[in-house]
Amino acid sequence: MRRDVGLVGLTFTSLGCVIGSGWLLAALEASSAAGPAAILAWGIGGVIVLALALVYAEIGAAYPVAGGTSRVPHIAFGPIAGFASGWLAWLGSVTLAPIEVEAALQYLTPKIHAVTLTHTKGDAVVLTAAGFGVGAVLLLLFATINVLGVRKLSESNTTIVSWKILVPLLTVVALVVTSFHSSNFAAGSAGGFMPFGWKGVLTALPLGVVFSLTGFEQAVQLGAESRNPGRDMPRAVIGSVIIGILLYLALQVAFLGALSPSAISHGWASPIGSGDYGPFATIATTIGLGWLAVLLYIDAVVSPGGTGLIYVGTSSRAAYTMARSGYAPKPFAKIGKRGVPFAGIALSFVVGLIMFLPFPGWQKLVSFISSASALMFAFAPVSLAVLRRSDPERKRPYRMPYAKVLAPASFAAATLIVYWGGWETTWKLLVAIGIGFAVFTLNQLRKGGIKREDLDLRTLSWLAPYLIGLLVLTFYGQFKGGRADLPFGIDLAIVAVFALVVYAFAVRQGAPSKMVERYLAEDTGQDPSEPASASK
Repeated sequence: MRRDVGLVGLTFTSLGCVIGSGWLLAALEASSAAGPAAILAWGIGGVIVLALALVYAEIGAAYPVAGGTSRVPHIAFGPIAGFASGWLAWLGSVTLAPIEVEAALQYLTPKIHAVTLTHTKGDAVVLTAAGFGVGAVLLLLFATINVLGVRKLSESNTTIVSWKILVPLLTVVALVVTSFHSSNFAAGSAGGFMPFGWKGVLTALPLGVVFSLTGFEQAVQLGAESRNPGRDMPRAVIGSVIIGILLYLALQVAFLGALSPSAISHGWASPIGSGDYGPFATIATTIGLGWLAVLLYIDAVVSPGGTGLIYVGTSSRAAYTMARSGYAPKPFAKIGKRGVPFAGIALSFVVGLIMFLPFPGWQKLVSFISSASALMFAFAPVSLAVLRRSDPERKRPYRMPYAKVLAPASFAAATLIVYWGGWETTWKLLVAIGIGFAVFTLNQLRKGGIKREDLDLRTLSWLAPYLIGLLVLTFYGQFKGGRADLPFGIDLAIVAVFALVVYAFAVRQGAPSKMVERYLAEDTGQDPSEPASASK
């Protein structure tokens, strides 16, 4: 692959994924779940994601390989862990592009009178035939830009992200200056600052908060195309997270303050009115900022569209990595004349079209994607600990501070995010993982049988109990479909202890130095024991 991406390109790749449909919709979802205490949800989510970003900063700088979020667990644990992480990374990224497009079309439907793009089916918003056609054209545009090469992708994204930062900042300033009711943050009739207690705060995390802040890791997917990964990768990953946290906190405060006190006098279920899908645009219209509403409806296309553009590219890298590792058919491992995985881009386009069929809308899918992303994130801290032990001589341009504390803590935090997603999400997630392993098995049989080295029992010795444990905990837990047998508060302690025990056991099961060297050789094509090899 061509190393055409610099610091700005990497930063804007991650930031472009952080600022998508989430900024348009997540403030409403978080407020409905937690009231004014949604601010705390953004703070907690920000701390968790920042800790995970520190892990990815070291990994991305030391191991700049294509599809790094899936390839690094393969290096640390072998094929089974590599496939599981890769499948989760691909599943999350390949579904995000169509979801971002669908969010844009749902946002715009009330304002386009000539044609109906979406309609309600049951309690979900789905695309009409016209909406499907518009969505298909947008996905085709994303795929075309990606096929033109990573430089075109980076240049296009830089322009789009500049817009995506400016409009939210302008929205915050306009709302705070024009209409800000400080009394909303302690509205007694609506239950005060924390109307749903800490459970409401934690419930808000998978309902848009974590979803909005994820995407920072996408720069790591372009590790093999970075000009100077040792210097640029940590700055891009950490910088995008910090900018995203500050921006989303400001948006949440502005949203809460701009609401009419009468709108929340009866609670937080529908603070902008039932059926209104564009929260910021609705508020702007209500307080007489028509120009801002127009700008927001334009941004409803630009922000999700820019994020979809990036995810078509990064999902193709995830498919490329799985194919190169032998997890997926070989055609997905081929690089075209422009240095991009054409087959992976085509697959992303086709899967995107399938996702436009009557699946649940944005609000119902973000919890699934948040949990899938959190489970993928969980592989990073244990991989970091294993590689520090098994590959100690590698040059590490950035080292995560206090890794012995922050790595297990971030693993526990990722596990808690999955738990907060609830039983309704976790069982579906494990079904999706099961489908992935069925694909893995069929591909191995197609190649002539499953090789012994592809069945690393060390990986399974911690991964299988971890997934089963999550399923059991969410079944008896307090969130989304759980039986609530575990008392709130005690359940969080149980999940955290469970995660720390699994972390300690998993690190011990990591690949020894010789296996790490062999896996690295597959990526670099040279002696992986050379400390500088990852930085060349």
